[in-house]
Amino acid sequence: MESLFAPGDWGLPNIVWMLIRILNIAFLIHALMRRDWLWAAFLAFGVFTGGGIFVTLFYAFTVFGPAMQGSGTRTRQAVRQTVKTTAEAVKTLDTRIQEAQQVLGRSDTLANRTQLANLYTRAKRLDDAQATLQPLLSGIYQDDPVVLLTSAELDLAQGHPAQAEAKLTQVELQTSASTKTRALTLLAAAQTQQGNATGAEATYQEAMQTATTEEPRVRYAEFLMDQGRTEDAQRVLERLLQVENEATPLYRRQEREWFELAGRLRRQLRR
Repeated sequence: MESLFAPGDWGLPNIVWMLIRILNIAFLIHALMRRDWLWAAFLAFGVFTGGGIFVTLFYAFTVFGPAMQGSGTRTRQAVRQTVKTTAEAVKTLDTRIQEAQQVLGRSDTLANRTQLANLYTRAKRLDDAQATLQPLLSGIYQDDPVVLLTSAELDLAQGHPAQAEAKLTQVELQTSASTKTRALTLLAAAQTQQGNATGAEATYQEAMQTATTEEPRVRYAEFLMDQGRTEDAQRVLERLLQVENEATPLYRRQEREWFELAGRLRRQLRR
């Protein structure tokens, strides 16, 4: 069904509609946190139909604004963080790449350069990713965990799993839980590309034990499907669906990429 509030019907710029959509999602999270189910239903309708301009504006002036005026500093900070996280979640990959290019242009740091290289890799712009990462592959940063992880992911995308595995074995897994999760997930992918299914199985199991994201579980389900172990994959995907259903709205948005991939895999199994 086509939305009554489609951008073309009102002649507003696309950026205005993006801001309205961001506010619509942020207000939905706010209503759910307040357990205001009626408002949540109205705002959810706006999210899923692509409109909701009047509901969003009415909620902003009658509920959100007064609530912010009466709330404490900690609450206001939490709301601002929610809005920021929501805004990041609805951005397209091309938009994130453009923003990362601008950030790197203003400040050429390791974090900004690896972030842009990672986005290029996800967008399959491998030459751009290589050119962006190249200055970090020698000198004082070449052994940095972030550089090793970013470079290994690029190696996998380029079809060089052995090179990726060599870099991943240099990563200090005790640096942080997120570093360990990412390194082990990439290592399992490298082992899979090299035909080492037994090693990949063990690595995925280790990655899932202390995972800080749903990526290892989704990748493991994908691995099981490739191995023809559809029943095992189904169990993993059902567990992921349970996690998604029980998660907070903020966590669902944070892990949206992996929940969406899990949904595609479930549909693929039903064919």
